[in-house]
This record gives sequence, C-alpha cells and structure tokens, in this order.
Amino acid sequence: MKKNLLPTPDELTLDEISLHFNTDEKAREYLETIRWPDGPVCPHCKNRDAKPIWKIEASQRTKIRAGLYECGKCHGQFSCTVGTIFEDSHIPLRKWLIAWYLISSSKKGISSLQIQRNLHLGSYRTALFMMHRIRHAMKEPDVQAKLTGVVEADEIFLGGKTKGHGRHYMGNKTPVVSLVERNGDKRSFVVKRVTGKNLKQVLHSNVDPSATVMTDDFRGYRKAAAGFKAHHSVNHSAGEYVRGDVFTNTVESSFSLLKRGVVGTFHSISEKHLPLYLAEFDHRWNLRNVTDGERTVQGLKMAEGKRLMYKAPADR
Repeated sequence: MKKNLLPTPDELTLDEISLHFNTDEKAREYLETIRWPDGPVCPHCKNRDAKPIWKIEASQRTKIRAGLYECGKCHGQFSCTVGTIFEDSHIPLRKWLIAWYLISSSKKGISSLQIQRNLHLGSYRTALFMMHRIRHAMKEPDVQAKLTGVVEADEIFLGGKTKGHGRHYMGNKTPVVSLVERNGDKRSFVVKRVTGKNLKQVLHSNVDPSATVMTDDFRGYRKAAAGFKAHHSVNHSAGEYVRGDVFTNTVESSFSLLKRGVVGTFHSISEKHLPLYLAEFDHRWNLRNVTDGERTVQGLKMAEGKRLMYKAPADR
C-alpha cells in the first residue's frame, strides 16, 4: 500500500479530499491504510498473517471489482468495506469520505439535504440513511470504562413549540441526560422521564463511585447521586451558577451546541433517531481538541464491525 503518498490525519482537509481522493480507487487505498495499518486482515476468520492474503486483480471482463482480497486460510473473499457501515452501499466511496469529513468538521452538524446537494445524491432518503450510518458508527460501545474525577450531570428537553401551550409545556419534548467528565468525555442518553430513578440508573451505570458529582438543584439528584465520593449542587432557582469549583457550566456549554444544531441545522429530530444525533454531537465533543482531519480518521476507525440497515435481515 502506498502509505507514503497519503496525507497524515492532520493534513486531511476538504481541499485534500478533492485533490487526492477524486476517484474511488484512491479513497479505497486510504480507507485500507486506516483499517489495516499493518496489512489486510480477513474479516471472516480474522487471519492476519497465519496464511497469506492475496489481492485479486480487478477485471471488467470477469466482473471482478477493484479492491478484492482472498484469504489463504478460510478462502473467503473480502474488501476493506466488508464488515463496516460501507458494506453493500452503492454510494461511491469517495463521497462517503467527503460526507464523513463534513459531519466531523461541522460543529452544529450538517443537514442531510445539504449533503444531498453537495454530493449530488439521488434522493433525500439516500442522504439521510447515509448520515445515520455514519452516526451509528460514531456511537461508543455500550460497555465503557466509567467516568471518574469530577463529573457534571444535567438534563435538557428537546422539541418544538406546541400551539396553545406555554413555553414550559413538555408534552412534545424528549428529555436527554448528559454526563461530562471535566477535561474528559461526554455521554448522552434519551430517557422517558427525568425522575430520580432514571437519573440514578444513568449515573450509577456510567460514573465510578470514586467520582465527585456536580448537578443543579433538581430534587431527583439528591438520592440519585448518593453512593459517590461526593455530591455538590448549585442552586439555579436562586440565581447561583458558580460556587468555587462547584458548577455545571461544562455540560451546559455542550448543550448549547446541541440546541443550536437542532434549531438551526436539523429543525426537527424524531425521538426514534435522537440517540444517533446524540452520538454525533458526543463524538465531536470528545474529540474537540484534535484537528478536523484527525477527528475524521478516528471516526473512520470506528466504522468496523457496525452495520445499519433499513430493515433487519430475515432469520435463516
């Protein structure tokens, strides 16, 4: 593989993509170096070097597509898209790379309609499903190391206004709870209701008992935050927002990006797909201190082993 001819992650810009990845072959070579930095790995039997892996030459006459390999151990054939969100996609790989860079570099997100126009995709449905696949890849695994140190927790209600109801009407809004480790990662969850029981489940599933939890004065946190090293709160209802190092400003600042994305970019998000959008915003937040190119590459590495289909495959 021509690793020395490909740009390093911090050099990966939209201009670089346009110049160097204007063909699917170049895009495929780049994806191969990201997914297989030490050479091809068979996705069927995980063979790396037990037996050789051959690259099959592309041929229009015999209808052999480019980028195909055969494993010398299990004799299965594969490409760098097998076992990833790109598998079975008819969208050119170079367009996938551009879309991934755009979603990784847009602080407030980018709409599927904009992606459809920019990449000249056939329909809005195609663009939307493409973006959902990328968001699905950005999702962190369900089992992760628990947050430690100082962890801020807060909730937000996402949804539009309802005619005939005041601004505090919650009937059409979806509650989201977010946890942010100071100088660390963020995790967001859709909950049915913001109750002490639900908050306790989110906190104790994701925060280490040695952590100090910071919240506002919502009563549900009193019992929910029990069992941790310490729990401190600020009294927002009394106009208190900072008391020394006791505050929830970090998690609230992350909410500001999310709200601007919902209002200014997406306009409306269904409760069904909201977890995918939360994964997108959490991914950008967690990699906020790296370049857009590095964030794109880190996201591409997460594409392995993840599939998202319109319909679940039939049982065999």
